[in-house]
Amino acid sequence: MPICAPSSDSSAPSASGGRAWIVHGLALGAAAAAAAAAAYLYRRPGGFRSRAVGIIPARFASSRFEGKPLAHILGKPMIQRTWERVMLASSLDHVVVATDDVRIADCCRGFGADVIMTSESCRNGSERCCEALQKLGKSYDIVVNIQGDEPLIEPEIIDGVVMALQRAPDAVFSTAVTSLKPEDASDTNRVKCVVDNQGYAIYFSRGLIPSNKSGKVNPDYPYLLHLGISGFDSKFLMIYPELPPTPLQLEEDLEQLKVLENGYRMKVIKVDHDAHGVDAPEDVEKIEELMRARNIQ
Repeated sequence: MPICAPSSDSSAPSASGGRAWIVHGLALGAAAAAAAAAAYLYRRPGGFRSRAVGIIPARFASSRFEGKPLAHILGKPMIQRTWERVMLASSLDHVVVATDDVRIADCCRGFGADVIMTSESCRNGSERCCEALQKLGKSYDIVVNIQGDEPLIEPEIIDGVVMALQRAPDAVFSTAVTSLKPEDASDTNRVKCVVDNQGYAIYFSRGLIPSNKSGKVNPDYPYLLHLGISGFDSKFLMIYPELPPTPLQLEEDLEQLKVLENGYRMKVIKVDHDAHGVDAPEDVEKIEELMRARNIQ
């Protein structure tokens, strides 16, 4: 696996492709179409939770894919691919990479990203974002945690997650889901989600949810796949690391369950997104094939 030698082509991908991504979840009924249009033409509000920062946590050590942020995807490190997509989001006032590894930091600075060095003791991406927020020394209302292994993340999804928190004062967390492909039903790397009829999360699981009596996939049920993006109210993020781990969080190994299990509300938007995260080395080739098919440089 090649270690980072940042591409000399630092131009970010065009934002013109694929605009109609936000489908529903910010509102219900007829208002869903208006929400979709608003996410497409994002306008920064002047009031509630108006300032947002995007943080991309990245670590070198990984049991499934060591050095994943530096793996090359069509000539660029994966972390660069993700950063370029995040930079296209119009809702973010600032974007930084948070890492504990000097190799990742040097790589990111090489292609122009701002970097915050964080402790090796961070147990997950949310804790790394919390530490980075403290070290930034600036005031933000919303912190968006974007996983560095989503090199095709759509900036409109980021804007939708920010907007969801701005429109739901009772929520401290927002995230996105899309339709689950039948072939991913039994994949424990693909996290599933169920929501209530107001667009708030009920549960997340690595197993298929909901489950029926037959124990088989129902081809007619609209199962939901969780995407690797989370929006935090910044005040909540500051107390998040102090919340003790919860049984469901530990059993599923899903940090968002700590939010729900402690009684906090989480807003969920549903988007039309062909999810292609990188969980293992073999996923890199799949991403490259998809990018070639879509003529993404």
